Amino acid sequence: MLVILVLCLFVGCKGDAKDGNAAPKGAVATSTGFSGSAAYGYAKTQVDFGPRVPGSPAAKLAGDWIIKQMRARADTVIVQSFTYTTADGKKLPLRNILARFRPELPERILYVTHWDSRPVSESASTAAEKKLPVPGANDGASGVGMFVALGDVLKKTRPNVGVDLLFTDGEDYGEFGPPEVDVLIGAKYFANHLPSPGYRPLYGVLWDMIGDKDLRIPYEMNSFQQAPEVVSRVWQTAADLGHGDVFVQESGGLITDDHIPLLNAGLRVIDVIDLLYPPHHTPQDTMDKISAKSLGIVGDVATALVTRR
Repeated sequence: MLVILVLCLFVGCKGDAKDGNAAPKGAVATSTGFSGSAAYGYAKTQVDFGPRVPGSPAAKLAGDWIIKQMRARADTVIVQSFTYTTADGKKLPLRNILARFRPELPERILYVTHWDSRPVSESASTAAEKKLPVPGANDGASGVGMFVALGDVLKKTRPNVGVDLLFTDGEDYGEFGPPEVDVLIGAKYFANHLPSPGYRPLYGVLWDMIGDKDLRIPYEMNSFQQAPEVVSRVWQTAADLGHGDVFVQESGGLITDDHIPLLNAGLRVIDVIDLLYPPHHTPQDTMDKISAKSLGIVGDVATALVTRR
């Protein structure tokens, strides 16, 4: 995912089963029951498919795998399949995947992550590498791994609110500009095709690039300005769990990400993201750059938000 950092107030800006059906043996759970090692294993399964560039065989396999995993965990799974025409006329087959827990409850929380990966590595150091697709271990697979591991918890421990896990497609395909061209595609589609006409979750959280070994998550300032109460809830939950050294009370600047179309649609969705990640949009965004510990911290917070009052 590519972003535009416009404002930095306090910190500098810069850019075991193969099928994954069960958590790995020996997976260590956090206090909420979330397993970072399971999340890491699920993320690896995604990366092992290859770059999940829309329209590629790897994307077909990875999307099918996500649907299978969530059908085994969630109460309901909705697949939004659609064709998107790019600015240069290419037809892209895309799928948003919405896994719903306790769909009967009117009070809901929306979690979002993107599952595609970028077709080019424009931030790479050589001309040859710039043409390569991004493996997307952190930028794509980390969120997917966290969501599937969260599904493990929610299948056993029913959440106290309805929970919707949205996997968006086509987030990272084109150019973030300005102007934006062929990006945030799945989030824009979802914003115009909500699960029901009156769909208004209590709040939402976008979880993106959450596996960095050197994890440090500041406020995203679009989120802070437009949904400050949601930022406060998430960061306070992290502090209560002992993760205040990771969810830091500093500005990370303004970021263009999947939460923007949702905010524009009136949904109070914030972005949880660690952008200070050197392999971003390079062929080096591989599994050795992320950690089960980081995924466990973020998963702990995500789980607590929907299972504790």
